[in-house]
Amino acid sequence: MVKKIDGTLFADMIISGANNLCNQKSIVDNLNVFPVPDGDTGTNMSLTISAAVKEVEANRTKSVYDISKILATATLRGARGNSGVILSQLMRGINKGLSGDKEADLSVVAGAFKTAADTAYRAVMKPTEGTILTVARETAEEAEKLANEKLDALEFFEKIVAAANASLAKTQFILPQLKQAGVVDAGGKGLVCILEGALEVLKTGEIIPLDESEPLLKTQSAAKDADVDIKFQYCTEFLINKKAKNVDVFKFKSTIEYYGDCMLVIDDDDVVKVHIHTNTPNLVIGEALRLGELINIKIDNMRYQHEEKLITKDDKKNSEKETAFVCVAAGSGIKKAFIDLGVDHIIEGGQTMNPSTDDILSAIDFVNAKNVFVFPNNKNIILAAEQAKNLSDKNVIVIPTKSIPQAVSALLAYDEDLSLDDNKNAMCEVIEGIKSIQITCAVRDSNLDGKEIKTGDILGIVDGEIMVVGKKNDDVLISALDKVTDSDTGIITVFCGEEIDDKNMAKLKNKLEKKYSDCDVTVMHGNQPIYSYIASAE
Repeated sequence: MVKKIDGTLFADMIISGANNLCNQKSIVDNLNVFPVPDGDTGTNMSLTISAAVKEVEANRTKSVYDISKILATATLRGARGNSGVILSQLMRGINKGLSGDKEADLSVVAGAFKTAADTAYRAVMKPTEGTILTVARETAEEAEKLANEKLDALEFFEKIVAAANASLAKTQFILPQLKQAGVVDAGGKGLVCILEGALEVLKTGEIIPLDESEPLLKTQSAAKDADVDIKFQYCTEFLINKKAKNVDVFKFKSTIEYYGDCMLVIDDDDVVKVHIHTNTPNLVIGEALRLGELINIKIDNMRYQHEEKLITKDDKKNSEKETAFVCVAAGSGIKKAFIDLGVDHIIEGGQTMNPSTDDILSAIDFVNAKNVFVFPNNKNIILAAEQAKNLSDKNVIVIPTKSIPQAVSALLAYDEDLSLDDNKNAMCEVIEGIKSIQITCAVRDSNLDGKEIKTGDILGIVDGEIMVVGKKNDDVLISALDKVTDSDTGIITVFCGEEIDDKNMAKLKNKLEKKYSDCDVTVMHGNQPIYSYIASAE
């Protein structure tokens, strides 16, 4: 009869729990309600806890506290996605609850469960019930009730796992979307998998073996510079003070678009902001002078800048920048656009490929700057970015961008003459005004808010909500744009996915310019996976 948990037993329980979750990660992934290619809760949680397994295994003879500290540190750095971050916070709470013990009796273990749940709740700005948080809290409450009963470890954990399963079953009746889909919460299921794996060690004395037929995804390499082919050499930016309010900005835009790419022309009352990559900045400036006086002219040789970025870390030690920018992105066109906007480092990732806290931290450490702005560009990466911020010695500012268009607008809002706080406020303000659209294919049958969705349907997602369901990419995009554009909309930008060729891109551009004739329409190659189109209206 085991009454106390020592380091070796605790290590075996963690390894068994991690293996059990890895073996069932596909089941957990498939519990995701949203019918888009994002079924990654099981994968993210598996990658998070598996980041600790080797180190835990190598230190099995240490104290239960030392094992918990190793577990907390490794999961903190290996955390992926919101579910992974919450899991890492649960492990951090367990470490705090074990407070230096060589071995832990069941009352201490019960207290550690409580500290774990409290820590996870505090880590989330707006905790949602009916999720992994609820399962953790109600399991901890049961543990506290059992703490003073005369139970051995096996009896204690059997009751704990039963309570966790009961809590998990209730999640589908707490969150309407779970009830509608008839499933339990994916994160809660992942936590139960870990607890059930741990219980198996107490039952049999054996660690659940890892099923090699369920391999974990390979982790993305942290922070890579995009390998770009620079077709247009000069990044040209300036402001035009209009000589008259009725100058023809549309004609100017239509003229200069043939001089380069990555063009943005923003008409704002008395001022026009211009950004373009071109081999003939003189021609662009000549056209601009027809509209008024030019100020804040900035022309950078991007080929030279790209070569400069290839210098070694040793060379960079003596050239520390004041401020740098790090973005999470996928797709060569999107990466190129970000680098053209001044981003110093790209972390490969996004939907279905959430980078870990350590990936983001490595990117922050790599850029040679005192202050680093981080753009997660996905709601499931923001918490990992915040954890990386807390681990870094640098001054890190996380801009909570949930989409690529938000990041583009935030970068355009950056003003080197403003303070860091003022820039952060300006960026956060501007992203609130961006309507982001993503066009993708449904990967499972579903019924959300009365919308009957079948596998293969085209989905128009506006700011995270499925607003349009159809059969053709272009039609769904236009329907989604119709929902977010009005008389105040002045700019529409579209990044085309990897499957959209030049011919179809030109057709789309023609359609959009005819339908939204009062807007500046930019359509460019994004080459992103998952989404046929990523678009914005502002």
